[in-house]
Amino acid sequence: MKGMMISVLLFSLCTTLPGSAQEKLWSLQDCIDYALDQNIQVKKSKIALEESKENTLQTRAQLFPSLAFSSGQNLVNHPKTIDTDKNSYTGTYGFSSSMSLYRGGELRLNLKQQQLQDKIQELYIQEAENNIEIAITESYLQVLYAAEAVEINKKTVEISAAQCDRARELYAAGDIAQSDLAQLISQYSADKYQLVVAQATLEEKKLELKQLLELDISAVVELNVPAIQESDVLQRLPSKEVVYAAALDFMPEIKSSQLAVNSAEYDVAVARSGYLPSLDLTAGIGSTHSSGSDYSFSRQMKNNFNESIGLTLSVPIYSNRKNKSAVKIARLKVENADLEYLNMQKDLLKTVETVYLDAVSSQDRYRSAMESMNAARQSFALVQEQFNLGMKNTLEMLTEKNNLLIAQQEIIQAKYMAILSQQLLNFYQGKGIQLGMQTESYR
Repeated sequence: MKGMMISVLLFSLCTTLPGSAQEKLWSLQDCIDYALDQNIQVKKSKIALEESKENTLQTRAQLFPSLAFSSGQNLVNHPKTIDTDKNSYTGTYGFSSSMSLYRGGELRLNLKQQQLQDKIQELYIQEAENNIEIAITESYLQVLYAAEAVEINKKTVEISAAQCDRARELYAAGDIAQSDLAQLISQYSADKYQLVVAQATLEEKKLELKQLLELDISAVVELNVPAIQESDVLQRLPSKEVVYAAALDFMPEIKSSQLAVNSAEYDVAVARSGYLPSLDLTAGIGSTHSSGSDYSFSRQMKNNFNESIGLTLSVPIYSNRKNKSAVKIARLKVENADLEYLNMQKDLLKTVETVYLDAVSSQDRYRSAMESMNAARQSFALVQEQFNLGMKNTLEMLTEKNNLLIAQQEIIQAKYMAILSQQLLNFYQGKGIQLGMQTESYR
């Protein structure tokens, strides 16, 4: 009995653990946060940033002196000597240091350029995070759309089943022909098939979302569904000029392209430094000892101790066009970076204009679909009632039913397209993605 109670308690604890895949309800923000934490591309971008920072530390270290210790041990054999000791042994020991005093500003330019690269790499992380956030939002809304399509098809199947039952009654009473009954039964089968297709589509969209989240194969995705009102779909849109101006300041790919131009300009300055002299300082201390001497090891080390210091000046005179070509290539890189920056701005403009057009057209489609659905619903209700009374034939009733189904599907298509476009417009302005309160759930 005691063992059974313990087992029940452990089962209860396991099934109520926070974060359990079976119990977790995923909001859009949950999906985004989880993906940002788990996405491989984002992680790789962060590793690249750490590498860039390490390169910056290494570049900074080039401004300071280096220090090295060296020792050489040599054993020499003299087989032809008449001395009793045919082997001699020598040893050298020394510390050396060097420092570049002047290289035309190349070292400090390299440091500034590398620090700029750190900022670019940070923007690459933001770009990777933005990409996964947009992908998650699109996938999440596709799941919601597919789930709502399933509900519409379920209701259609229920209506078809009721129509078949009524048709059997009318056929038994002799009010409709057998061909009419067969047509309704066939439509019922077709509606059930469409429901299966819609359910398969829902599972496919959920799998795509699950793969974006990089969840385990056994994880179950259950979504919290935002309460989307008509006012949300038809909310006032910002002008595309406002969105584009904000996007230029917010989107990391624009900032990184601009910094890439600055980095290319540093390449020009570094290339020009090749025309200038360089001055290096060297210094060292050391000592030596050898075998066969009348002095002890310590006495030799003391007597042979030496110190050195020197300056090395290098003045470029003719470098086989190396410096001239380096400057020319660096300037071409600046021109290419300028063009890439301009191209990135144009791509962003195209994206904003496309999303804005999608938002406007989706709202127009939604308004039109709402009018069509209201009219189709009234017409179908009237025709269905007349069919039940034997006043309308099967073809007329099925036509009205299909019109209603088409209008319902058009509404959810326009609704989720409008919501997605609005979220993207907010995102490009740096306002983030937010779908509001969660009230339902879809498995």
